[in-house]
Amino acid sequence: MSQSEQPITTLSDHRKSLQDLKKSYEESKEPEKQQIGEIITYELHDILKKYSLDFSKEQMKIFNDPIHGHMELHPLLVKIIDTPQFQRLRHIKQLGGKYLVYPGASHNRFEHSIGVAYLAGRLVKSLHNNQSELKITKQDFLCVQIAGLCHDLGHGPASHVFDNLFIPEAKKIKKSKGLPDDIPENWKHEQMSVLLFDDIVKSLKAENEDVLNEHGLDDKDVTFIKELIEGAKMSEWTYEGRDEDKSYLYEIVANKQNGIDVDKWDYFARDCHHLGIRNSFDHLRLLKFARVCKVNERNHICFRDKEADNVYEMFRTRYTLHRQAYQHKIANIIEDMLAEALVRADRDLHEGKPKDMLMISEAIKTAEDYSKLTDEIFEKILSSTADNLREARDILIKIVRRKLPKFVGEARLTQKNTSKEELTETWKTAVEKYKPTDPTISLNAEDFSVYVVDLDHGMKDKNPIEYVYFYSKRKPNEAFPIKDYQLSSFLPKRFNEELVRVYCKRSDGNEEEEKKKVEEAEKCFQIWCNSKFGLH
Repeated sequence: MSQSEQPITTLSDHRKSLQDLKKSYEESKEPEKQQIGEIITYELHDILKKYSLDFSKEQMKIFNDPIHGHMELHPLLVKIIDTPQFQRLRHIKQLGGKYLVYPGASHNRFEHSIGVAYLAGRLVKSLHNNQSELKITKQDFLCVQIAGLCHDLGHGPASHVFDNLFIPEAKKIKKSKGLPDDIPENWKHEQMSVLLFDDIVKSLKAENEDVLNEHGLDDKDVTFIKELIEGAKMSEWTYEGRDEDKSYLYEIVANKQNGIDVDKWDYFARDCHHLGIRNSFDHLRLLKFARVCKVNERNHICFRDKEADNVYEMFRTRYTLHRQAYQHKIANIIEDMLAEALVRADRDLHEGKPKDMLMISEAIKTAEDYSKLTDEIFEKILSSTADNLREARDILIKIVRRKLPKFVGEARLTQKNTSKEELTETWKTAVEKYKPTDPTISLNAEDFSVYVVDLDHGMKDKNPIEYVYFYSKRKPNEAFPIKDYQLSSFLPKRFNEELVRVYCKRSDGNEEEEKKKVEEAEKCFQIWCNSKFGLH
């Protein structure tokens, strides 16, 4: 009989089995009655041990956090935290180059990762307490927490600067120079997180071969943790860590379905706190109203219908953080310069591979080499006297001394999907046609850089709340998408926008000349915007 053909055991079936067991116990005689009682007690204890998520208070370690308060973590998580691979995250800024614009944004990936592990545990416990039928085990609980703890192990120097800016540029240079290119396509930090997690497991087992078994985990659980780190896309069920009936566990750390996960809950709260930006999204309230329901024959995490505005506020918070901080006009240009410094310092991008340069793009090949790659690399470049690092050093000195390209202007694009190349060409034409009001100033198109910035609520031009399912108080097991009339009429009709930004390179001329040049560029920028960027 296939799994789908097997009869479904209902709650009343279980109750009848318990009644039969009770009757059998009562009808038995001594000493059989005592033996049956011991068997029943042992079996019930074993069930409670497996499905209870309560751990001995003596086992747990408490971390005091400015965002979540006192966080209790399991000793296995503490063992992972105390490894060099995890401690490395103390030296990687959560917001990369944004720290050079927002002085308070000095927090690191280390505390964020611990916060995600804590929130992952709270969400699992909330689901377990509200829905015992989900049969969430201690092993499930630990695996989800460990995945939350280790999901960002693979971040490189200045966080997203490494995988979003440096690695793509390194691949491009290798291709243009005909150098061997063994960087995987679309390389992302999650791939390295899995590699480093494997390395942590290996190092823990070297000290104690039974370290996982002592906490009830096995190789299947290790596979599950790695799947959680990478995130499940949920088409056909091809995942080995857990059966399809526990698909909802794959949505807790990295949710590929609608973007609602504890990773965002932590960094929204943490980043807003350190940036000094108001956070109007209440993740603790949403956590309490989370529930697992069937959606298209699969278990998904859903939320109470009255929380729809709070869910939207989460997406709105994401947009606000991108608009005010993550895509800040000065922070972006600084991060471009940080990436450029890494490119200029990377020995693997030079045919001779000079020994006085740094191994950067090659480091992604092994966990051992990558573990040495942190934000400290920028200090190494700054303090180096190597001639081959002079270009990289000069770029970082410009950042330190605030010798940055001058911001000319920003405008919202009126046409969708306009490429940076098209805009660069029309801007070049606009500069060539422009006649400066000050005859002593001339503009050269080569002195300007054009950037395109995408801002959205998490799903490009789509309304992300359309991908979230809700339940009602009266029908807690029936999931449904929210209706327009159930949401505020003040919500936007569009959910993404593109901005074009122009910067002017700094010259060695005097400050007065440079100021006049930027003023003329701003006038040219206004004309260009009024012409709809020269696009037809």
